[in-house]
Parts: sequence; structure tokens; C-alpha cells
Amino acid sequence: MDKVEMQDYWALALWGLKIWLYLIVAFIMVPAMFGFSLGISETYMTILVKTLEWATLKIQKANAEDRAVKASASNGLIQRDHGSMEKELEELRRSRPKPTVGGDFTLSDCFYFCRRGIESIVEDEVTQRFTSEELVSWNLLTRTNNDFQYISMKLTLVYGLGVFVRYCILAPLRITLACIGLSWLVIGTSAVGLLPNSRIKFWLSEWVHVMCYRICARGLSATIHYHNRENKPKKGGICVANHTSPIDIVILCNDGCYAMVGQVHGGLMGVLQRAMVRSCPHVWFERAEMKDRHLVTKRLRDHVNDKTKLPILIFPEGTCINNTSVMMFKKGSFEIGGTIYPVAIKYDPKFGDAFWNSSKYSMINYLLRMMTSWALVCNVWYLPAMHQQEGEDAVQFANRVKSAIAHQGGLLDLQWDGGLKRAKVKDSFKEQQQKQYSSMVVGDDFNFCSCCSYCCN
Repeated sequence: MDKVEMQDYWALALWGLKIWLYLIVAFIMVPAMFGFSLGISETYMTILVKTLEWATLKIQKANAEDRAVKASASNGLIQRDHGSMEKELEELRRSRPKPTVGGDFTLSDCFYFCRRGIESIVEDEVTQRFTSEELVSWNLLTRTNNDFQYISMKLTLVYGLGVFVRYCILAPLRITLACIGLSWLVIGTSAVGLLPNSRIKFWLSEWVHVMCYRICARGLSATIHYHNRENKPKKGGICVANHTSPIDIVILCNDGCYAMVGQVHGGLMGVLQRAMVRSCPHVWFERAEMKDRHLVTKRLRDHVNDKTKLPILIFPEGTCINNTSVMMFKKGSFEIGGTIYPVAIKYDPKFGDAFWNSSKYSMINYLLRMMTSWALVCNVWYLPAMHQQEGEDAVQFANRVKSAIAHQGGLLDLQWDGGLKRAKVKDSFKEQQQKQYSSMVVGDDFNFCSCCSYCCN
């Protein structure tokens, strides 16, 4: 009897699994494959937005004063003047006329350096770019508001219902879609790779890539708004974008196919890379090759010069930033030549934190957090193509592209290197600041040397 009951149980479980997969294929995967929606995501987002607005009003009504304090704190503890060293020191020296010959030094200069030092200790501009973006209002996710306190029974019940929906309904659905999307990517690209090079092969390769990325995006409940599609990157060009998360690739590839650039990996990532490169000319480097700057530049330049190949997708920051700023672009991407197509990506933190803090979370942990968030909502702006101007070096060109992306995405434009996430400030940057101040003290004709470096320390 027990054996018969077990058989009935497994038969029922298998029947339920089949129904689950049939529903996923019919209502999610097929629409994703052909780029249309049945309105399920839109309905879900409408209900979600109204729920979060209702929760926000409840919290604001319960504690208006505390909300005002948090709102002011979220704008930053320090109000910086963002002026140059020369201008700020001139303000301190207004009571004393500057000599007509040579440089100048006043004891009041130390107040400028003391103030800047204290500002950096309290709230510097770098380390806070590698932590999750603060929210003014709670979005019913405990991970974004550790100070949440009991407000009302209704809000608590809604939060409990949200936990059930996210972990018991959305998470299994999203994990299933992600597994199917990645499996199809490996199988599809491997199959297309067996075909001889032709237009049909390239068309099938692009279609398989976009289809699988769209399935993965549905697995994150992604709602993506693309703007200025007439500026989309074209073949033979380089697409550069600000970097918040590895999911940036999924977001951009939902609207077109790109050639990826990166280091060869092992494990699951290596399986994906080997399958993808069979059907599409992605540019993968061995670990030893990544150190050869000239080899990397040559391979990328050869790819760009072939106008039949897909545009290269590069994130010049080299690390993930927390959706509030754009940090220094590495100049290597702008030494290749060719047309640069800037793209600005901005996520809405109200529905979930898209930032990947790789120092705190592993890739698997991060993906699980994303799959148990409410949704992924972002805006993507395609900016007009940009070219290096006459007399402009790679660094100046990179800064010009970075400023355009920051301005379009409503992000802060910072000059700091994202590599400071794991490294110390370079001595060359310290010496640059020391040289700048020494020229003000002893005059522009002074030859900066190691003695000055020692004195300024």
C-alpha cells in the first residue's frame, strides 16, 4: 500500500512539474522569444507600484519627523564646494595681498587641508560608491532598511505577504527561467556554431543570443525603458557604458547583440564562454594575455576594423559602482580607435538594489538576492556616436565620454579610479596634488623634486 501511495505521490509531483513548465513556456518564454508581452509583467508592476506608494504613505504618516531627518541625511553629511584648490585658497587669503613676484605661503593654508581631511574621514567620495544606495523610503525589503520598526498591523501583514510572494512564488519561477535561459544559450550557440560561416549563421547567432537574454531578463522581472534607439551601437563600433552589475549585459543584450570582451574563466562561466564563441566572435583573453597591453589592443582593433562584426561592449570603469556615480574610465578602451557609442544605464532602487558589491557577496549570493527582490527596473539611454577630436588624447576623450554618460543618466561625474575599491591611492596622484600646491607657494617656475614631495608630506 505504501509503495502504491508513493507512486501516486511521484506521479502527482511529475504532473504538477509538467503543468508548471507548460505555463512558463506558454506565458513567459514564447513571448520573450519573439519580443512581446502578454501584459502580465505590466499588471504586476502596476500592483507593485501602488503597494509601495501605500506603504510609503503609511510610514510617512507614522513618523514624519524621522522621515525628514533621513531624507536630509541621504543627501550627504558633507556639503562640498567642489572648487579647485587655487580658488578655495584664494578665498582664505583674501585678507592678504599676493606678492607680484614668486609664490606665496600663509599659515591659513593649513585650514584648507584640515577641512578637506576631516571631510574625507567623515564622508569621502570614493568608499560610499561601493556600498548600497540609501533609500529615502522603505520598499518592504529588510535588506534596504535595517532600522525598520513596527508601524502598523496592516503594513506588517503586507510585508509578510510580500515575503511569501517573493520567496515562494517569484524565486522558484525566476530560478527556473534563469536555468532554462542559460541552458538554451549553451545548446543554441553550440548548435549554431556547427554551421558554416554565412549570413544565416550570423542571423541565427544574434537571434539565439537575444532570445536567451530576454528569457533571463524575464527571470528577473526586468522592466527596461530604452531611449533614443536611433543612436544604437552599429557594427564595427565600441559600446561603452557605466557599470553597476553583471546584469548590465543582460539589460543591453535585450535590445541587440554585442561582442563581449573578457578573461577566459573555468567552471560554468567557462562553459558559457566556449559555447558563445563558437557562434559569435567574442573576444576572450587568457590570463597571461591580459597582461600584454599591446596584444589586447591589437585584437580589439582588428575586431573594430572589421565592419561586419558586432560592436564590442566594454565597461571602462573596470568595476561595479553603486548606481549613483560614474568613476574614471580606463583610457585603454579609447586608444583602439573607431567610433564610440556611449550608453547610460540607471536603475530604480525603489524595486531592488542592482549594485553588486563583490567584496561582500559572491555571484551566486548576489543573483539570489536579485531573484528575491521585487523587480528590476531601469532606463537605458543611447547617446549619439562620439569620435576622438583632433589634438585630444585618450584620457581627455575618455573623460568627455564619461561626462556625457553621467549627465544623461543623472549620475555624479567623479574623477576617482574605481580601482580604489581594492587598492590604495597611487603615489603619482599624491605627487600631483603636492606639485599643484608647491607651484602656488614658490611660483610656477619652481622645479618640483623629491625635496618638495618630502616637505609637502
